[in-house]
Amino acid sequence: MDKKNTLLPYISVSISSTIFGLSFLFSKQALTVASPFMLVSFRFLLAFLVMTVLIIFRIIKVDYRKKPLGGLLLLGLAEPVVYFIFETFGVKNASSSVSGLMLSLIPIAVTLLGIYILNEVPSITRVIFIIVSVLGVALIGIMSSTSGQETSPLGILLLLGAVTSAGFYTIISRKVSKHYTPVEITYFMMFFAALCFTIMNLIDVSINGDIHRYFEPLQNKTFIASILYLGILSSIIAYFLTNFTLSKIQASKMSVFSNVSTIVSIVAGVLILKESFHIYHLIGSILILTGVWGTNKFK
Repeated sequence: MDKKNTLLPYISVSISSTIFGLSFLFSKQALTVASPFMLVSFRFLLAFLVMTVLIIFRIIKVDYRKKPLGGLLLLGLAEPVVYFIFETFGVKNASSSVSGLMLSLIPIAVTLLGIYILNEVPSITRVIFIIVSVLGVALIGIMSSTSGQETSPLGILLLLGAVTSAGFYTIISRKVSKHYTPVEITYFMMFFAALCFTIMNLIDVSINGDIHRYFEPLQNKTFIASILYLGILSSIIAYFLTNFTLSKIQASKMSVFSNVSTIVSIVAGVLILKESFHIYHLIGSILILTGVWGTNKFK
């Protein structure tokens, strides 16, 4: 493999991690206007419609004929659907420090699942660097917790479900990449998420008697800007880049990049929201970057 093809997966996962890191900022703004189900419903519905238009005009191509659909169904169920449900309600029932700590365990979950499912056994050195990256996220999460929110056992279980589903998504995406292109995987994910979350959102607004306010968030400019970012950049482009990366490199090497999103969210908070920056942010970021470097440096 030439140098260009060797570097391309790492460039793509670096871009996707940056996009995902900024998505926290846009999600936070959108949730001041709409409910979580409404946010993810509009987000993935927009992503699905945009990709459908691109397919109609033959800008991108998909072909699902004579290919096994079972893996795609499991992938779409694991993420975005199950992951977003577990994460949303898990964060609601847990403190910010515990939430950050639990979600930082995703690379470890991916590594363990990769060993048993993909037979991708990492070296001891690589495992140590993965743990170093997790410790960086844990340090930032614990030191940043000022809400005083209590964590319930339900919150822990839900966050554990999010970690597990994210791990399975990473593993399944790598397996189905043998039969599908990154575009085909991403398009199915957007379709499945749009279908599931739109149904959930309709049920939610109907139960609460707010069906007449279904399109009300679209009158808010902040919500529209957030949906455009989350639907196009954070859903279509970021997931495409992630699926492309998983078709090229080992799952454990890719997953540790997810912790880079923590650094991006910190920088965005400091520069855009004028949040304070502390020494533990710097130390945690160094640990994260060291872990990412070591995981992909040593074989």
